[in-house]
Amino acid sequence: MIALSKKSSCSSQLCLALCAFGLALLGDVSRAVPMDDQDYYLQEISNRDHYYSFPYPGEEFFPFTEQPGEAGPVRAAETEEHPGFKPSRKELKPKKSNKKGKSILETPPDCPPLGLETLKITDFQLHASTAKRYGLGAHRGRLNIQAGVNENDFYDGAWCAGRNDPYQWIEVDARRLTKFTGVITQGRNSLWSSNWVTSYRVLVSNDSHAWTAVRNESGDVIFEGNSEKEIPVLNMLPVPLVARYIRINPRSWFEEGSICMRLEILGCPLPDPNNYYHRRNEMTTTDNLDFKHHNYKEMRQLMKTVNKMCPNITRIYNIGKSNQGLKLYAVEISDNPGEHEVGEPEFRYIAGAHGNEVLGRELILLLMQFMCQEYLAGNPRIVHLIEDTRIHLLPSVNPDGYDKAYKAGSELGGWSLGRWTQDGIDINNNFPDLNSLLWESEDQKKSKRKVPNHHIPIPDWYLSENATVAVETRAIIAWMEKIPFVLGGNLQGGELVVAYPYDMVRSMWKTQDYTPTPDDHVFRWLAYSYASTHRLMTDARRRACHTEDFQKEDGTVNGASWHTVAGSINDFSYLHTNCFELSIYVGCDKYPHESELPEEWENNRESLIVFMEQVHRGIKGIVKDVHGKGIPNAVISVEGVNHDIRTGADGDYWRLLNPGEYVVGVKAEGYTAATKTCEVGYDMGATQCDFTISKTNLARIKEIMKKFGKQPISMSTRRLRQRARQWRQQR
Repeated sequence: MIALSKKSSCSSQLCLALCAFGLALLGDVSRAVPMDDQDYYLQEISNRDHYYSFPYPGEEFFPFTEQPGEAGPVRAAETEEHPGFKPSRKELKPKKSNKKGKSILETPPDCPPLGLETLKITDFQLHASTAKRYGLGAHRGRLNIQAGVNENDFYDGAWCAGRNDPYQWIEVDARRLTKFTGVITQGRNSLWSSNWVTSYRVLVSNDSHAWTAVRNESGDVIFEGNSEKEIPVLNMLPVPLVARYIRINPRSWFEEGSICMRLEILGCPLPDPNNYYHRRNEMTTTDNLDFKHHNYKEMRQLMKTVNKMCPNITRIYNIGKSNQGLKLYAVEISDNPGEHEVGEPEFRYIAGAHGNEVLGRELILLLMQFMCQEYLAGNPRIVHLIEDTRIHLLPSVNPDGYDKAYKAGSELGGWSLGRWTQDGIDINNNFPDLNSLLWESEDQKKSKRKVPNHHIPIPDWYLSENATVAVETRAIIAWMEKIPFVLGGNLQGGELVVAYPYDMVRSMWKTQDYTPTPDDHVFRWLAYSYASTHRLMTDARRRACHTEDFQKEDGTVNGASWHTVAGSINDFSYLHTNCFELSIYVGCDKYPHESELPEEWENNRESLIVFMEQVHRGIKGIVKDVHGKGIPNAVISVEGVNHDIRTGADGDYWRLLNPGEYVVGVKAEGYTAATKTCEVGYDMGATQCDFTISKTNLARIKEIMKKFGKQPISMSTRRLRQRARQWRQQR
């Protein structure tokens, strides 16, 4: 109130003069802005003080001051260090050591990101001097945010200032005192334009009015910015500064572009038990797991540790090698590791097909630790899952790509470093395109004997040595063909959604079109089972990661309706094997900071378990002959669903289905066909649906003749011989 009374004591003449100047300034600004952007730009200018008009309870209010040589009132610290901004003596004074001998103000040497990329920092905490338009507002100035395909929409790839001058800024409100240590910047993500900031100042404030620039002995520090738009650049502050607000003030920019930035702030929030906002957003976990990023050697060691803790239910094996010769290690979790048990379904999680999407990798490593610990603790849910399921966890499909991303670190790898294999191949889209073969056959009405609706063979060209196929992809295919997987999820990053097949559109003229499989209802249920149990995927209040809002389908999406992909692992798995596979995008940030891993684990833990449990939905059984021997490669069909599956080597099968009543048929070469009605309930656990079929008469004759060393004569051969005999007699 004292400050306000001082401010109100200015002469009426001075106030009128300042108002007149302000109106004139707005008039000049409007003439400098393109017509399309005037309304939004003027609104930003006139409302720029809106967020700070009233101080928070307990905060000191600093009035505007006049600077010498300025024509009107400006915020003092926008140009110079404000002598009034100093941390209080109480804040600067070292605290007495606590019981552990550490100062209250002591923080880890490497402060984590505040959370612009992970969305911990909300849109309401980001403000800017001006913005070119809403789609380029401060809320879009987040590290690695991706723009929509179309420009000039609501989802562009940066904050861009409304005009190019050295008075523009973007700021972050940490909402509590924070020890700021560094700034990471990028340019604008765009297919059509090039914009980035080449240098900038950093200022901090306790109240958003009085600002102090980061300085050294020679004056304000000018930090070197970006030299292109995608590679992140880190600048550490010469001395960490404690404040609530931090502001970035661009000083120069790409001469053929404009002021556009994406950024992340490094900072350690100071302890504040009275801060309700912080307490509400805190996430802790009670699980005693190894929350860190593991390089290849550490990953291997962790697997050994889990195997040593739970030798009776785990096994380590590898499915092949990467381009650089690193083994692709997997951990099997089962009550009888190393063997396929008849009647027991097989499940798989894989991660790291894109090497820089490392959250999935760490979630799988955390999952194997968790399941081992819970099994030893006697958790009935986990014990039941392990005893009734053979689980395979492959955390790193592309270790070569991961190694590149790991060397750059969680914040400096950008959006693509390490995505591809060593030879530049995207594993996720490197599988044979079986969709086109199936659809071409259906369109031409070819015989189903040539192109069936399932177990479609791999084309010969794909198997040749000259085909552009990664060694990692070939290893995965061999693994998929060897083990009778029923359900699988490949963990990816950069979004929060579960995508289900088909991933490829049927029409060659479209890039996005809902393309359902014959099992669309099953896939939608499987996707929803993960999304609905995730802490954030179906939260209607959460902000979209980049441009897509998946809330209309409850955190799920048909892959082809999102963006078409030929040769995806999901489509290949469905059309070449019995396995139903989905892509699970587990977080907006592909490579979250180590400090974020406990929260990400809590976000995904229940979903990871629930999704595994879905392998026990539908029907299962054994197809046997009259002697009780299992019949391999028998075809299981469901009436009304144009997609079949096949029995395994022991005659057992699993068919994922939603609750309902189904007419199920079985046929095998040399055996009579059979059908029966099987009902799937709502309770967890697949319905047993066994078949016993007998050999056909022709098959039995062939078997007898073969036993005695003779071959049965077909009718066509017999007729040819008879005609030849008649011809000889006539001559």
